[in-house]
Amino acid sequence: MEYTKPIAELTDFFQRFPGIGPKSAQRLAFYLLKMPLSDVEKFAAKMVEAKTTVKCCSKCFNMSASDPCEICSDENRNKQIICVVAETKDLIAIEKTREYKGQYHVLQGVISPIDGIGAGDIRVKELLTRIAEENITEVILALNPSVEGEATTLYLAKLLKPFNIKISRIALGIPVGSDLEYADEITLARALEGRREV
Repeated sequence: MEYTKPIAELTDFFQRFPGIGPKSAQRLAFYLLKMPLSDVEKFAAKMVEAKTTVKCCSKCFNMSASDPCEICSDENRNKQIICVVAETKDLIAIEKTREYKGQYHVLQGVISPIDGIGAGDIRVKELLTRIAEENITEVILALNPSVEGEATTLYLAKLLKPFNIKISRIALGIPVGSDLEYADEITLARALEGRREV
């Protein structure tokens, strides 16, 4: 049996989200239809609000409603250390450990030739500019231990060597092939503590 057009379209829309298959999309569509109209309207308004107010920080490229973001604006953070992550979700995962008190730089992706993403497509140039212009003493490379993450880490390490600063990476206490956002706080905290020079 085919669903009525509005349900079919809603299910199709949910299926566009990463990790959502046909069955999950169908469950989400029916759950939404059972919600009170006022809750659906609030949900829709929150999505529009997030989409229209959240932008990239002009300094670190973290996603935030303010520019500079809350982390870049925090005077209590160590301005001499930059932790490089691929995405804002990785920054959030590291922040949850409460172990790191420096700045961040969000690359907005990793080098992935298969997906047509080169160094010019992520925020490498901006990272180099920050290191050249700010009094940075250490860069921590905190990228996922995937093939693309490793390639990006090695590429960045090579570019950063001439700056004569400490270049370290988080320890590989995180399983290879997993994402930082799914690692627990203890594993991430130990990975930060056990970082080593590249």
